[in-house]
Amino acid sequence: MPYATQAEMIASYGMPKLVALTDIGQPMTGELQGAVLDAKLDDASAEIDGYLAGRMSVPLASPPPVIKLMCRRLAYYLLLGPAATEVDQADAKAVRDYLRAVAAGNVSLTSPDQAPAQAGAGSVLFEQGAKDWGREAA
Repeated sequence: MPYATQAEMIASYGMPKLVALTDIGQPMTGELQGAVLDAKLDDASAEIDGYLAGRMSVPLASPPPVIKLMCRRLAYYLLLGPAATEVDQADAKAVRDYLRAVAAGNVSLTSPDQAPAQAGAGSVLFEQGAKDWGREAA
């Protein structure tokens, strides 16, 4: 299941752009080809899963908004194919760099209030007045 939907892609990039990028059959129909768009959304989602698989269980049951955004951006880049400009290539590189950072553990996909508690050694106990180290130790 892709992390983004056709409706989200239309909201992000507009129907005219997506029609131009998906209507690749002969003869051209002038309409959005949902199968082409879905294939690119699936490809983008699979690429995202490839980055996240080492860190979490994929596919994500409820992907955070940032993953939906990354999926849309990658799918758009994949739709562009060889027509991608330098700006589009830089955008795709930024998405992949972000996903690498998530995979490396440098970026978390959970908000701080949803993050699991960190395991630790517990609290530190101080006792005043006793000297356990040094020459004067009893």
